[in-house]
Order: sequence, then C-alpha cells, then structure tokens
Amino acid sequence: MAQLARRSGGLLKPMTATARCFSSASTDPITIETSVPFTGHKIDPPSRSVETSPKELLSFFWDMSLMRRMEISADSLYKSKLIRGFCHLYDGQEAVAVGMEAGITKEDCIITAYRDHCIFLGRGGTLLESFAELMGRRDGCSKGKGGSMHFYKKENGFYGGHGIVGAQVPLGCGLAFAQKYKKEESVTFALYGDGAANQGQLFEALNISALWDLPVILVCENNHYGMGTAEWRAAKSPAYYKRGDYVPGLKVDGMDVLAVKQAAKFAKDYVLKNGPIILEMDTYRYHGHSMSDPGSTYRTRDEISGIRQERDPVERIRKLILAHDLATEKELKDTEKEAKKEVEEAIAKAKESPLPEPSELFTNIYVKGLGAESFGADRKESAADLVILSTLRLQDLCKQRGRSQGRFTECLVGDETGIIVLTARNDQVNLAKEGNTLVLSNAKIHMFKGSMRLAVDRTGRIDVVEPASFSVDQTNNLSLIEFERVDVVV
Repeated sequence: MAQLARRSGGLLKPMTATARCFSSASTDPITIETSVPFTGHKIDPPSRSVETSPKELLSFFWDMSLMRRMEISADSLYKSKLIRGFCHLYDGQEAVAVGMEAGITKEDCIITAYRDHCIFLGRGGTLLESFAELMGRRDGCSKGKGGSMHFYKKENGFYGGHGIVGAQVPLGCGLAFAQKYKKEESVTFALYGDGAANQGQLFEALNISALWDLPVILVCENNHYGMGTAEWRAAKSPAYYKRGDYVPGLKVDGMDVLAVKQAAKFAKDYVLKNGPIILEMDTYRYHGHSMSDPGSTYRTRDEISGIRQERDPVERIRKLILAHDLATEKELKDTEKEAKKEVEEAIAKAKESPLPEPSELFTNIYVKGLGAESFGADRKESAADLVILSTLRLQDLCKQRGRSQGRFTECLVGDETGIIVLTARNDQVNLAKEGNTLVLSNAKIHMFKGSMRLAVDRTGRIDVVEPASFSVDQTNNLSLIEFERVDVVV
C-alpha cells in the first residue's frame, strides 16, 4: 500500500495544497451512491450515483480531518482565553464545506454567517491565517480585527462571515446580481442556518432574485437547533427546501460529502440557466451554538453520540476508503496525526504573530480617496514639516461673541455642507501650515450638520480644497479663516 508523502511549508499554503496524497492515488473514476435519496421541490432531483476517484476520496478525508482538528483546537484555545469574544464551531458540518468546494470553482462566490472557519479553509485560506485571526493577531485573514465571525478572502470568492443573523443573504444575492450583470458564468452560494430561515430579509432577497433570475443558491445549513431552539419549536414548516414556494428546492444529506458535491454541481448548472434554487443541508453540529453554550441543555448526550456513530462525515469517508481498499486503517490514523501536527504548528506560529498596531483602528473604514480620512496614530507627520504661522488667543479672535469659541462660516464634510465650531485648550490655538493643510494644535474641531454633531477631531486638521492657497486673518474677529471650501479631516 502506498505511503503518505508529507509536503513542507503547509502552514502558509492553502488546505488543498497541503493535502496528504498517496503516491499511487488514482484519478480513475469510481461511482458511489449517496447515503439517502435527494428530495426535490418543484424540480426533479439529481441522480444518487456520484462519480468520484480514489484521489478525491483521500483528499476529502484529509480536508475534513484538518477542519475537525482545527475546530477542536479552537475550543481549547478559547477555554485558555487565547481566543476571546464570540466563537462558533463547525465540527460535524465539515461535509458541507468540503462537498460544496468539490462541486464548484473559486470563480464562484460564497458568503456565510458567523460559523465560517471551515468555509474559509475550504476557500483556500491557511491554518496560520485562521488561528492568527481567532487570536486577534496581525497575520490573521482580517489582520486580527475581525475575529471568529469575520473571516474573509475576497480573492478566492469568499465574502466573509457575518455577525447579523440572515444579513449575508441579501448581500449574496447582490453578488449574484453582479455576476449576471458582468455576464460571468459563475454563481453565488449564500449560506444561512435554520435559525435565520424565518428572517424577512431572506424572502425579500429571494423574491427579487427570482424576478431577475439571478444565479444564486440559498443554502440552509439545517443543524436542527437555532441557538438552543429546536427547529420544530421555531418554524411551523421546518421543510426549509420548500420555503421558496415558487423557487425550486432540494433536500440534501449534509453529512454525506458526496451528496453535497452532487447537489452543489447540480444547483450551479440549474441557476445559470433558470435563476435561484434552495438547498437544505441536513447536518448537525457537535458543539453548542457558541462557546458560551454547553450544547447539552436542549438535547441529550445520547442524541449527539448517536449522530456521531451513525452519520459522522469523517467516519463515512473512512469507511468508504477502507471498503475500496484505498488505504489501511494505520495510514488513515497517520493522516489524522499529520493533521494534528499541522494544526499545532500553525497555533505556535500564530502565537508569535504580533497584535495589530493601534493605528489599525483607523484603517479599512472608508474606501481610499472617498469620505473622510482618519487622523490618528496611523497618520505619519513630522514636526519639521510644519511651518508655524502664528499663535493666537482664542478670546482675542472671538471677543465680539463674548465666549471662547471660533466659528467657520462654511465647510464641506464629505458631501455635506455645515459649520465647524472650534474650541481650544488653555484658551490658545497654535496654527501651522503644511502644504494646503492648516493644522491647529491645542484645539478641538466639532463639526455640525444642522443640529447633529458629525465628528470631533482632537487635533484640528483642515485640508483646504478651494482655493489652493489660504492665509490666516488675525484681524477678523468673527472668522478664523476665510475660504470658499474646505474638507475636514477627522
């Protein structure tokens, strides 16, 4: 029997690039029947016979073993307080992530809710990026600023985990709209749980997607408990694949990776020609809803162990591999040990990654060149570049107003026109000029639009747009500076 060949540098490579491959693993086709038939709503279901290969089956085992080990390790890291905040684990549902990827390409888009770690890994993310993000480190896929619920890999078509229940579904329909507008032969998979299946925004998005025949697949990952509420207590009709009414649906065994692959491929072909479809993945999570949920108060331990024994996706693939004599039990055990080792190495590397700089608080807020630019620790400037114009006492500027306050008569904040009120510390304002920027130290700028305060800038920095030059008028007691337009930088 062929032996496993380990590849180096796995921490920084996507999961599929680090899969343990048997040197003699064949790509010759094998036809395997799904565990249970598909059930269709207003559509003829696909065949239960799925074409695969020894190489693909072995890769399925590796991918799901790696995901399982990652989630188990995340549990330990959370309990050690190395992961903080919300954390939702995916163990038990790995067949959905792996099977879906097997039926589509990276040209297709995926968007999901907050149980997103394994989806990210399946899209080509690395273990290092995953654990670094979970621990809030700079090498994370979202630079340590997103945490568990906000993994993201746009270049591979993964548009993130989202924390607002159901909010990702309309966004997914928007991605599908863009794909159709650009005449791309790609589709979007918008994932949500049974707990989000009653959201009004889901039906609104589905309605317009059906009207416009958008290439979107709504995937309900039905793990049967929305937080701690059983599906039958939350939904009068828990047959979620039928919920689209006028939109076809398909019920899939979400614990069978081959069934998921067949359904994903079938759905992609369908929506490119006909518009949306709903896939209900009948799956199960072993952990609680999140790390704050023990997962045992609303279901029995016997129920959980029963699912593990009868439907576990990793064990199903193990049995298939052994039944077709593709590997020995020892080789599969060695594969799991290799997965564990890679995860441990990634965790060690992630712990070495530094925390984000404080300046990262001000980045990724506005598109570059649009809106306001944040001024703070991330804005680099040198005192040598500033030319001191004057030092003025605010009370001298505003003595006619009877209060320590200066007022610009008009300013532009983004696209909004309003007024700025300037207040000073120690009743003194220091002015400096840096190109077409006026810098006021010892001051705060309060921007108003009507009666609404827009922002406060502790440094008082003003970029002048029109005219290109400006001057300080020390004789005008009513206004500090005179110009036609300014952009306020906060």
